[in-house]
Formats: sequence, structure tokens, C-alpha cells
Amino acid sequence: MSERSPVAPGAGPAIIATLTRRTSFAAAHRYRRPEWDDARNAEVFGLCARPHYHGHTYVCDVSISGPIDPMTGMVIDLGLLDRVLAREVGEAFDHRNLNLDVPEFADGGRVPTTENVAQLIFQRMQSALGPAVRVTCVRVAEDDRLWAEVRVDAR
Repeated sequence: MSERSPVAPGAGPAIIATLTRRTSFAAAHRYRRPEWDDARNAEVFGLCARPHYHGHTYVCDVSISGPIDPMTGMVIDLGLLDRVLAREVGEAFDHRNLNLDVPEFADGGRVPTTENVAQLIFQRMQSALGPAVRVTCVRVAEDDRLWAEVRVDAR
């Protein structure tokens, strides 16, 4: 058997790792376009357009990618990641009515679909963490049968 030597730093492709942290939050929402009448909203959004909202216990996975720090062995300090998740996901969305409590989803803004919730969390997390790490994927699940992923375009 021949012994393989490790690739020297700077030689070959860069190695990165991806770390994923899961959190959850409970929130209510309603799908609605204010410029449409109730009939059009019901036709497009079905039961999700009902006027009295409905709720989910969302599960949110945030994936961070970057080089592994040779001193700590980590992509990101978990304490920092947890603090940012608590602020940008927990405080922003937990036990909220997305349509009433999150400005981006107010009437005339984004419809609070699973896709749009994932996209907003992606944007908030990347902005809060800054350029030192890269948010590569946010997955938001309404339940065990429906989820959306927003990822970095690898092109």
C-alpha cells in the first residue's frame, strides 16, 4: 500500500464545509393580494386565503458554508450563529402573525408563502452574519409534507 500525503495548503481545490443549524417557530399567516377581490384570492390561494389566518409550527434549517478554521475546527462560532438565529428568526417570526407583524409581508408586500419566508430568512441571516461566512441554503418546512429551500445559485 502506498501512503498518500495530504494536499498542501494552497494546492488543489479549496475545501469548504457546510454546517446546518435547525430552529423552529410558530406563526400564523394568510395568502392574499390586496389588489384582488376575495373571489380571486380564493381562486388562486384556496384555503390559505381565508380571512382569519391559519398557523404552522415551522422548522427552519440554515446552512452556512466556509473554510474550517484550523484553530477551532469550525466554520462559524456556534454561539454567534445561535444568537443571530434567535434574533433574525426567533424574535422576528416566533408567535407572530406574519401578515401583521412582519413588515415585508404587510398588505401590498410579499405574500407569506413558504418560499417567501425562506427567502426573507436567507436575506436576514446573510445580512446579519456579514461576508465572513456564506449562507448557502435556508429550508423552511410548514409541516412534514411541505417545505421550500432557498439556495445560493452555484453558477
